[in-house]
Amino acid sequence: MGRERLFRKNQVLTLDIQDVAFGGKGIARQETERGPFVIFVQNALPGQRVNARVVKCKSKYAECKLEDVLERSPSEEAIPYQEIPGAPYAHLPIADQHAMKEQTALELYRKIGNVEHLDSVYQGLVGSPENWHYRNKMEYSFSAIVHNPESGEKEDRFGLGFKRRGTWWAVEDLNRDSGLFDADVENALPQLRAWFESTGLPAWHPPRREGFFRFLVVRKSIASQRLLFNLVTTSDDIADFDSEAFVGQLRKLLGDRIQGVLHTINDDKGERVEARAGASSCIFGDPYVTETLHGLDFDVEMASFFQTNPASAERLYQMTVDEATADWTDGATSDGYVMDLFCGTGTIGQLLARASNRKVIGVDIVEQAIVDARRSAQKNGIRNIEFHAADVGKFLLEYPEYAGKIDTIVLDPPRAGISPKTLRKVIRLRAKRMVYVSCNPATQARDIATLAEAGYALTKLTLVDQFPHTAHVEAVGVFEKTADL
Repeated sequence: MGRERLFRKNQVLTLDIQDVAFGGKGIARQETERGPFVIFVQNALPGQRVNARVVKCKSKYAECKLEDVLERSPSEEAIPYQEIPGAPYAHLPIADQHAMKEQTALELYRKIGNVEHLDSVYQGLVGSPENWHYRNKMEYSFSAIVHNPESGEKEDRFGLGFKRRGTWWAVEDLNRDSGLFDADVENALPQLRAWFESTGLPAWHPPRREGFFRFLVVRKSIASQRLLFNLVTTSDDIADFDSEAFVGQLRKLLGDRIQGVLHTINDDKGERVEARAGASSCIFGDPYVTETLHGLDFDVEMASFFQTNPASAERLYQMTVDEATADWTDGATSDGYVMDLFCGTGTIGQLLARASNRKVIGVDIVEQAIVDARRSAQKNGIRNIEFHAADVGKFLLEYPEYAGKIDTIVLDPPRAGISPKTLRKVIRLRAKRMVYVSCNPATQARDIATLAEAGYALTKLTLVDQFPHTAHVEAVGVFEKTADL
């Protein structure tokens, strides 16, 4: 028989957080007759006392979801914004956030990546130009179950805001600026919520999987300050919904800042904005906003991936382009290709193409992102770039003629990282240099060992704070081909 678990699933524990691990996992410890028992609590900070719900318990450790902060850390400070689950570090001064992100991320590179020379390659952490109101997209949820933060009770009424921490069925109303997105939009949300409720159509009831209003998603152009709204509803009682009145209410509250309004039908039972089957239509204006980075314009639709913090992304992209072109003769033509893998809407690729006359090839599996990339490249007058909607691994297999002709590869994979099979195919292209942009240092650290075995040495590493007030941090690693293995 196995050892009896110390805690049971869904048990609520009161814990004092002593330390923190990468990814924002606060660490508490409890002494037992078998020695210290470690308890991880996502998004908890050292010095806090918290209530946390057990989601997994093994013989030597447990994982918990944060429910409530009972006592704040001595390092935390008051903020003038409504507290939301998506900004768990908001009360921590930004310098302390940076120190914590550096400490936990660099530990990964030492332990997982086996980088012994880290002190000689680490270039420091680059902060975000703006620490507040930096996001260009936000998703709000409707629910017929509302958590009241004052009483701690769940109430049956019309709600619109963010999912209550640790739940999928209850929301906490957003009543004022959260400090992360657009202040005008969020300060207008209570009036919008009242208008939605006045229609008589119900908010989505997650346990019953019924209702009408499901999500309200807003995308913003930092450059123009224009807004694109997407109202996601079911098809139930759709004939009773007045879309023109909805557009009118938005324009009344936010005026000429409204660039476009979409209405999406989502009858899926899961708690996701994107429907596997359903219609999305533009009911007012344009179905995109235009963002500007380093003088290039990008038309970004609601479903397209685009950096959430454009001002910080400008710094990240400039760093990436500088490293990718470090040994290029300015403006010189070369027979060597440049590959922008996992290119998204082609931002980095277009900046690379603009930096010289070299041919740039962008690849991404998301077709809409490639459509947006081609359109923006044409709009920006960039001709020495081509985009392919394809799986990166399969694309490399289908075009073996690029092997040995790649000067530089830029990698910007999704959070899950690069699959080992795809990484091996990238290595076989034998590029002289790779610039690896990662939104998850844990997966990048894992890949460092594989790259080292293939003769690629890590020569520079920089951390970038794209998401202030969260545990996330991005990394830019530069790898040079030092041995032909």
